[in-house]
Amino acid sequence: MNSLTLKIAAVCVFLFAGLSLSAEEIKIKIDKQYLNLPVSHDQDRSKMTFKVDGEPDLSVVIRLAAGNADYWVFKDVSHLKGKTLTISYDGNSEGLNKMFQDDVIVGQDNLYKEKNRPQFHFTTRRGWINDPNGLIYYDGEYHLFYQHNPYERDWENMHWGHAVSKDLVHWEELPSALYPDHLGGMFSGSAVMDYDNTAGYNKGKTPAMIAIYTAAGADKQVQCIAYSLDKGRTFTKYEANPVIDSRHIWNSKDTRDPKVFWYTPGKHWVMVLNERDGHSIYTSSNLKDWKYESHVTGFWECPELFELPVDGNPNNTKWVMYGASGTYMLGSFDGKVFTPEKGKYQYTTGAIYAAQTFTNMPDSRRIQVGWGRISHPEMPFNGMMLLPTELTLRTTKDGPRLFNLPVKETETLFTPVRDWQNLTSDKANDLLKEFYNTDCLRIKTTIKLSHATDAGFNLFGQRIVGYDMNSNTINGVFYSPEDMTSMELSADIYIDRTSIEVFIDDGAYSYSMERKPDTNNKEGFHFWGNNIEVKDLQVFSVKSVWN
Repeated sequence: MNSLTLKIAAVCVFLFAGLSLSAEEIKIKIDKQYLNLPVSHDQDRSKMTFKVDGEPDLSVVIRLAAGNADYWVFKDVSHLKGKTLTISYDGNSEGLNKMFQDDVIVGQDNLYKEKNRPQFHFTTRRGWINDPNGLIYYDGEYHLFYQHNPYERDWENMHWGHAVSKDLVHWEELPSALYPDHLGGMFSGSAVMDYDNTAGYNKGKTPAMIAIYTAAGADKQVQCIAYSLDKGRTFTKYEANPVIDSRHIWNSKDTRDPKVFWYTPGKHWVMVLNERDGHSIYTSSNLKDWKYESHVTGFWECPELFELPVDGNPNNTKWVMYGASGTYMLGSFDGKVFTPEKGKYQYTTGAIYAAQTFTNMPDSRRIQVGWGRISHPEMPFNGMMLLPTELTLRTTKDGPRLFNLPVKETETLFTPVRDWQNLTSDKANDLLKEFYNTDCLRIKTTIKLSHATDAGFNLFGQRIVGYDMNSNTINGVFYSPEDMTSMELSADIYIDRTSIEVFIDDGAYSYSMERKPDTNNKEGFHFWGNNIEVKDLQVFSVKSVWN
């Protein structure tokens, strides 16, 4: 029996000596911060219900381990100290006897040091994450809410998880902000600061942070709001939710992911909502009463709509509408109707999905965070957030286009350690051998093709960059560089333990992927292509955001 097993056994004996037990129910007097729960994927999911002092609180499904646990998850119960928590379980009740209270979670000593834990991307301590939600800046903090299953590394039990940062780089995970209720699971949405008290929730000089989200029930999805007066730490749901039930308009269950912002010229709120085959636009004066205005077809899930200057010129702007897949249109917006003028284009591909931008920014930047659909083998968590990036509109040979680059704050994580110019591919490959065993790295390079019509860069057999100049593709996706005859391509490559992000030609195109090296491949970092020139090659070491 190892030390962890002994600790669990000792705590269980202490706790359950004073508990009321039945075959499917336990009662616990809460006096610790966490309730640790064992999970086994050999078990089927079964319903677990929490009651606080006899009143219904939360129902979820969980694969509670009856025998050995694959990993442990937890429920933060610090707000329940001194109260009695009643837990019932419809599955094998043996798992109830393995749960225990503690002021640390199981695995705390190794937290953020795990073998496949990303070192400069946000991941949750335990469980599943997907879409970023409610991205907002307020009072010195960037808030990252996100789709979260705290009870398993697979999708289910949709909560809004919550983390905050002062620099967009180092994140502190907080307790979940929104929990499933009688209307359904907490699907994606956005957040705003209601400075003018339009919803009536402000307290003195403290503006309410309003979350606007989808509640997803078994037969329909509806839009709801909740407010917070403590910087997003706790939310109170509007007693008259839902604020929009639009199934009668579309006869479709698919109506979700509200993105809300204040439209200053019209002095009203705007909601962009994914419905059936595209994005609908609604308006409101108070965040509670909404009027349908218009619809744009051709998008699926997680809408965005925002204005950007072209080349930084505030007198020349375009509105950008995009969806979860990374395709976008450019056009104009009058507060009620988005009129497409150009598109659809695509600025990013790969593992990224459901990207959202921050509201209430203290500067003029449009900063985005996307969900990285990337798994982490053998870990008790799944999914990640990709690097925060700044979106800009720049003039190109084809007209204005979105560019996408990591925010300047990320530069603090990377220290230059090598810098070479004018190398052959063989020489570059030889110089990179010293980094074969480095698990996190940033590499910037520019390659120039000569006799080759295609060339690129691999990592232990995995294609990171593959540029085909003849068919104008990068890794099979169409890409036409600004100078079509330069024969050059630049790439800024961010390599974390389980992911790779690549930014081409100063952000003209970007993509992301799961890191999957061929374990039988010994070539390491490898430039390839007939007689290519590596014009420059820079290598950066990486600091962990968890130190």
